[in-house]
Amino acid sequence: MLREVRYAVNGDVHIAYTVVGDGPVDLVYTPGIWSNLDVMWDEPRWAHYLNRLASFSRLIVFDMRGVGLSDRGPEPPFLEVQMDDIVAVMAAARSETSVVFGGARGGAMSMLFAATYPERTRALILYGALAKTVRSADHPYGRTPAQQREFFGRFVAEMGTGRNLDLQGPSGADDPAFVTWWARFERLVATPTAYRELAGIFSDVDVRAVLPSIQAPTLVLQRSGDRIVPADQARFLAEAIPHARLVELRGDDHIPFLGDADAIVDEIEEFVTGTRPTAESDRVLSTVLFTDIVDSTAQQAAMGDRPWRAVVTAHHAIVREALSRWRGVENDTAGDGFYATFDGPARAIRCAMEVRDRVRSLGIEIRAGVHTGECTLVEGKCAGLAVSIGARVAGVAGPSEVLVSQTVKDLVAGSGIVFEDRGLHELKGVPEVRRLFAVLA
Repeated sequence: MLREVRYAVNGDVHIAYTVVGDGPVDLVYTPGIWSNLDVMWDEPRWAHYLNRLASFSRLIVFDMRGVGLSDRGPEPPFLEVQMDDIVAVMAAARSETSVVFGGARGGAMSMLFAATYPERTRALILYGALAKTVRSADHPYGRTPAQQREFFGRFVAEMGTGRNLDLQGPSGADDPAFVTWWARFERLVATPTAYRELAGIFSDVDVRAVLPSIQAPTLVLQRSGDRIVPADQARFLAEAIPHARLVELRGDDHIPFLGDADAIVDEIEEFVTGTRPTAESDRVLSTVLFTDIVDSTAQQAAMGDRPWRAVVTAHHAIVREALSRWRGVENDTAGDGFYATFDGPARAIRCAMEVRDRVRSLGIEIRAGVHTGECTLVEGKCAGLAVSIGARVAGVAGPSEVLVSQTVKDLVAGSGIVFEDRGLHELKGVPEVRRLFAVLA
């Protein structure tokens, strides 16, 4: 969708905002700390998330004061001036009344705005938000003061590295390309000094007193495994705000566009428009196959670059011939590994076995992993937890071993394929232990 960064003026402070979509309802949204209107659209999952919001609304997104493209101003970005910035953005965007959407640390300012300007707040949406950051005797949620100091100490120290993704977005923490992008994004959001200042302000947040004054219908969204804001904080909000409805969603990511972002947007769309979106065929049951050459780095060092390149070329030709024979679809090739999808698990196994047997003539061995599960189609390619499981299964496999999940073994019962139990395994980043089986014949 077309978008242009503009600036709303609040005194001497310029607040960056953009308007996307032309739906019948204005949706004023701040994503919280993680916002930079120039670069956030470069991440496809983030762009998809925002464009879906704009598909049923006139979406007005802005960078919080002191974040992204917005000025800090002459004074610290405390809640009152942040709330005033919403007023300025709505005025600049010519929005008389709107649904106000506060994400994460943008939640407190949105709650304050809704309580202060009920006539301008059509509804309130909160995601990963909290009313009080630090635990106290009358608020037994969140971190203790000591835990909060330790948390923000790490938070500030790691800015610009992407290392905090283990908390902010664990589903993206094992993707090197995303970690690199996120680290750059952190540097473009704010400076270490600005993060330190924001950390101090957020540690002192307490808007509990204003919650009973919020008159607008309110939707509180929370992922049950959020590692930044525990679900108890959302439950407290839903109980304290009149006319509030809590929806807890599965997932560990605090960053909303990671994980099942569509589940978040589905709830928002129904809340704003009264109807849920028509289901799209973006989910499909698929079998994923991952392969890679065993000890490829050592072999390359021993053989030299040119002979090794010839081996890799021959390996790729064998894999692609097998994929064609067994109706596999090549999704990605990274170095000496392949990621492919199949419309049946038996075909995936037989493809892997063929590749395993044929590449021995090249003096190399492969390992392979196979898993079947529901995938999300992203630009025509399968993505999601099932893909991650397949990759992790392959990582456990030994030389010349085709390893499959319990799901795959159960689905090919009667095919004549023989397996050997390899026991239970904890796969990194994957919930629950998984029983794996090696293909024997």
